Amino acid sequence: MRSNQHTSRLSLFTSLLKQSFRGDEHDYTQGSIRQAIILLAIPMILELGLESIFAVVDMFFVGKLGSGAIQAVGLTESVITIIYTLGMGLGMGTTAVIARRIGEKNPDAAAHAGAQAILISFLITVAISITGFVYAPHILKLMKAAPEVVREGEVFARIMFSGSLVIILLFLINGIFRGAGDAAIAMRSLWIASGINIILCPTLINGY
Repeated sequence: MRSNQHTSRLSLFTSLLKQSFRGDEHDYTQGSIRQAIILLAIPMILELGLESIFAVVDMFFVGKLGSGAIQAVGLTESVITIIYTLGMGLGMGTTAVIARRIGEKNPDAAAHAGAQAILISFLITVAISITGFVYAPHILKLMKAAPEVVREGEVFARIMFSGSLVIILLFLINGIFRGAGDAAIAMRSLWIASGINIILCPTLINGY
C-alpha cells in the first residue's frame, strides 16, 4: 500500500517536473496549490542558479589577464550588484501586479501593466547608464581602486554601466513571464543568455 503511494507520488512529481520544463499552459488559480508551487518553483530555482554562472564565467576568463583585471571586474561587479538589486525589485513588483491581473482573468490589463513597467525601467536605466558611463573612473576611485586598476578597468566599467538597460530588462521581462504563469520561458531565456556569455567571454576578452 505504502509502496503504491510512494510510486504514485514519484510519478506525479516526475510529471510536474516535465510540465514545468515544457512550460505548458496552466491555470494556477484552479486545482492544487502544491502542484502550482512546484510548477512555478522549479524553473525559478534553475533560473536563479543560472544567474550566478555569469559572474563565475567572467572571473574564470578574466583571471587569466592578471590581478589588475580581476580587481577591476570585482569592484565593478560590486557596484553593478546595486543595479541587480534594483532590477530584482522592479521584477518582483511587476510579477505581483501582472499575477494579480492574470488571476482576475484580465490579460489586457496585465499587458498594459507590463508595458508600463518596461517604460518606467527604461527611463530609470537610461539615467543610470549615462551616469555610470560618465563617472566610471570616479566610481572605481571611490571603491579605493589603485590608479593602475582604474586605468585598466575604466573601459570595462563604462561598458558594464552602459549595459545596465540589458540587466534591468532581463530581470523585468523574466518577472513579467513569471507573473503571467510562464516561468519556463524566463528559465530558457537565462539558458540562452548564459550560453551566449560563455561563448562571448573568451572571444571578447582575448580581443577577437
